[in-house]
Amino acid sequence: MLNFVLIFLFILFALFRTPLFTVISAIAILSFFSKGISLSAIIIEMVRLANTSTLVAIPLFTFAGYILAESNTPRRLVNLTQALFGWIPGGLAVVVLVSCAVFTAFTGASGVTIVALGGLVLPALLKSNYSEKFSLGLVTTSGSLGLLFPPSLPLILYGLVAQVDVDKLFIAGITPGILLVVLLSIYSIVKNIGTKIEVQKFSLRNLWRATLDAIWEIPLPFIIIGGIYSGIFTVIEASAVTAVYVFIVELFIYRDLNIKNDLPRIMKESMLMVGGILIILASALGLTSYLIDEQIPMKIFEFIQKYISSKYTFLILLNLFLLVVGMLMDIFSAIIVVVPIITPIAKNFGVDPIHLGIIFLTNLEIGYLTPPVGLNLFISSFRFEKPIIKVYLATIPFIIILFIALILITYIPEISLFLLKR
Repeated sequence: MLNFVLIFLFILFALFRTPLFTVISAIAILSFFSKGISLSAIIIEMVRLANTSTLVAIPLFTFAGYILAESNTPRRLVNLTQALFGWIPGGLAVVVLVSCAVFTAFTGASGVTIVALGGLVLPALLKSNYSEKFSLGLVTTSGSLGLLFPPSLPLILYGLVAQVDVDKLFIAGITPGILLVVLLSIYSIVKNIGTKIEVQKFSLRNLWRATLDAIWEIPLPFIIIGGIYSGIFTVIEASAVTAVYVFIVELFIYRDLNIKNDLPRIMKESMLMVGGILIILASALGLTSYLIDEQIPMKIFEFIQKYISSKYTFLILLNLFLLVVGMLMDIFSAIIVVVPIITPIAKNFGVDPIHLGIIFLTNLEIGYLTPPVGLNLFISSFRFEKPIIKVYLATIPFIIILFIALILITYIPEISLFLLKR
């Protein structure tokens, strides 16, 4: 009975916009207190969090992402991808997809991508005679693309909460992330064949100029992915390399930012975000400890098992549940609150924990776009000053493509795991 009361209180306080860490902490304290368990159990979990070495990667990658977002990196990235793909029919759409995916991977926040790159790429699409509906849907969809690519912050956070190897998650996310981009690119090209969109002629000169312009930023993803995949360095070391590299390149080589005027502000903003995540994470670990002690996931599993015996049926219901979660919660809160509950249940159904992480994050990517309350829909509506219904209709074809990709990722585990078996 107490569990149902706690769930009701959680929902009630959340509806009144109470800070999430306050709600989680209160429920954890009440839960332990009601069972006569010492509240030191919560402190022990917080100490365990503080001793988690991978935790260092979160502020370092976040800091690097904020520097890239504040610099002229978005413009250079778009110019480079335009020089590479702009000659293809529908090539500018591919440029938007690739640019946004790379940008989201480093910033770790889809809303930032829409705000930072939207004002750059949407006018370019309209100027090249892409329809307004297609352009709006493309940019809105592209905002959450890239959360599966390293060094995505949600990947790191999932690894911490689910207690799985973040290095393996980074590698596992590469192929599914590419699949999402490729399927959306194919749709964009096919959709615009025979239309009057402008196509940029391929020019080695333009490609050379764009490459030179972005010459210091091009190696960054290869350094991170190649370094981790080859075993040269760990995620923690990769985060330190990334932060130092980005700091030197943007402040001293490109000089996009001023070390006196811009750096203190960027440090403050990035660490405010990190602080918020860590407070929620520390609070959630206490609640997770209670859920495990009370065997809540096992009780849920036993209940589900009465009606579901098939792993594949479970995955269908899991996807539906996670899509709703993705609509209602931001990705960081969803990871912290939901992952500790579903991980043991999925394990009992034989779902690989790395594969589960990719399924989880893919669902949340789509949840950001799913009407009626997907977060990116409202960010896009506000950013481009378009009615929300218009944004809904614009994104539906792209959501269908993403659903197809989700089904493939869910039921073909090798898409996520084959690189780990090499």
